[in-house]
Amino acid sequence: MPSFEIETQMQARGYTVVCGCDEAGRGPLCGPVVAAAVILPLGLSIDGLDDSKKLTEKKREALFDIITEKALAYGIAEASPEEIDSINILNASMLAMQRAIDMLSVRPDCALIDGNCNRGFSLPAFPIVKGDSKSMSIAAASVLAKVTRDRMCVALDAAYPMYGIAKHKGYPTKDHMDAVRLHGPSPIYRKSFLKFLDK
Repeated sequence: MPSFEIETQMQARGYTVVCGCDEAGRGPLCGPVVAAAVILPLGLSIDGLDDSKKLTEKKREALFDIITEKALAYGIAEASPEEIDSINILNASMLAMQRAIDMLSVRPDCALIDGNCNRGFSLPAFPIVKGDSKSMSIAAASVLAKVTRDRMCVALDAAYPMYGIAKHKGYPTKDHMDAVRLHGPSPIYRKSFLKFLDK
């Protein structure tokens, strides 16, 4: 389970305000990649908080409300399908995280980034592999990003019901790819993710 061990280590190194960052939606064929940045009070206990992928949708929704209420600050941002196509999904994910950090009402001294990449940040940023299962701040960010993107997918499904986005959340399932082949891609699709159409 995630803890504040990494945040405490950062504070011992002189970083007073530590934020955690994570993204949701790197793999889907459509929609933006969504990122969140969260600063939690050190030692705050949030029952059941974990990597968002390990939680049920109902639990994530409940945690979303708790995190947004109890966080010292949080930001949620995105990078568009056009930006993903222009600069690639990894760089777009980092861009969305930086945008989320820029939205924080409390200025962090450093950021803990889920994963193994930390390029393009305006403050000291430390990549933490499997960070969403180690750091409470990153786990909180993972929940905010995932819930926000899932809600976006429900809205996209209402606008483009022929793709079934509410069900698969944009991921490249067989049914989803078949629907794109049948109906063609709409403007919400990432063109660089549609190479399967050439086959």
